[in-house]
Amino acid sequence: MQKPFAPSAEQNKDPILQVLLQWFDRPGTVLEVGSGTGQHAVHFARNLTHLTWQPSDVQAHVGGIEAWRAEAGLVNLRPTHVLDASGPWPEEVFDYVFTANTAHIMHWPAVLAMLCGVGRVLRAGGVFAMYGPFARSGRHTAVSNAEFDRALRRSDPGMGVRDMDDLSREGMKHGLQIEDVIPMPADNFTLIWRRA
Repeated sequence: MQKPFAPSAEQNKDPILQVLLQWFDRPGTVLEVGSGTGQHAVHFARNLTHLTWQPSDVQAHVGGIEAWRAEAGLVNLRPTHVLDASGPWPEEVFDYVFTANTAHIMHWPAVLAMLCGVGRVLRAGGVFAMYGPFARSGRHTAVSNAEFDRALRRSDPGMGVRDMDDLSREGMKHGLQIEDVIPMPADNFTLIWRRA
């Protein structure tokens, strides 16, 4: 199978890596929710050798992720787990959870299911990093994000740029508290959560 390729993943992988180097600093296991093309999984597993990386996504994306994984041949990159945020989650407990550019694509009930799932599989004291575009206190943080939000909602009214305040409120119901909000290139952010 030909490897899928997302230009955005290529552009943001190194800025995200710099954040993960700071926050995913101790040896452990990482669940990536929504691994997409698999580019991030390979890049992060290759550069964060103290971590065991568990990619996951819906069945339709597994083949592409596995093509990247097979080519990379990394011992710390596990076979892709089939995971729909609204369905069953792994029984395993993870030290870290990572997701990129998922919350604005998922419908809101699926975002809530993701926060609930992360709260279940993340160990106490563990870190959850969520990357993407976000609004803050009911306002978009950039014109480009407002335009992106409108385009998403025209395509599918269930999608849209999520508000940090809403995410924070819902995450707290599952023991997740935002500890840092890190500005990223291209008007994005990485939200850093810690599990109580």
